Amino acid sequence: MNQSIGYLLWDVTRLMRQQFQNDPRLSCITLSQAKALTQIYYHEGIKQVELAEMLEIKPMTLVRVIDSLVEEELIERRPDPNDRRAHRIYLQPKAEEQLKLVRLISQDVWSSALAGLPDEDIEQFIRTLKHIHHNVSHT
Repeated sequence: MNQSIGYLLWDVTRLMRQQFQNDPRLSCITLSQAKALTQIYYHEGIKQVELAEMLEIKPMTLVRVIDSLVEEELIERRPDPNDRRAHRIYLQPKAEEQLKLVRLISQDVWSSALAGLPDEDIEQFIRTLKHIHHNVSHT
């Protein structure tokens, strides 16, 4: 039985997440925290509710992730000047070290996953993923 593209994409993503989570260098941060930190880096000043949507988790689940990152002094919450019920999230200087580690481990996971593939195949794979991304994000 042939595996569907959807299953293969899901399973490869699952295995890569697992490899990332099991990296011994990542002892002090969880995958959820790493994903949140990365999104905050790209969208500094994001509202908590928007971050929850991006991460596809419930806002109450995100609160625990945010609380732990605040406790570790990696991020800070600031009141939204336009909405007194909302908070915006900003990186603290200490986050840079964790982000470097997250990037390094991510690169190692991808290097391992792509090992043995010729550069042309990797470039085609990236073009294909970008094309698929474009198609699904514009429907």
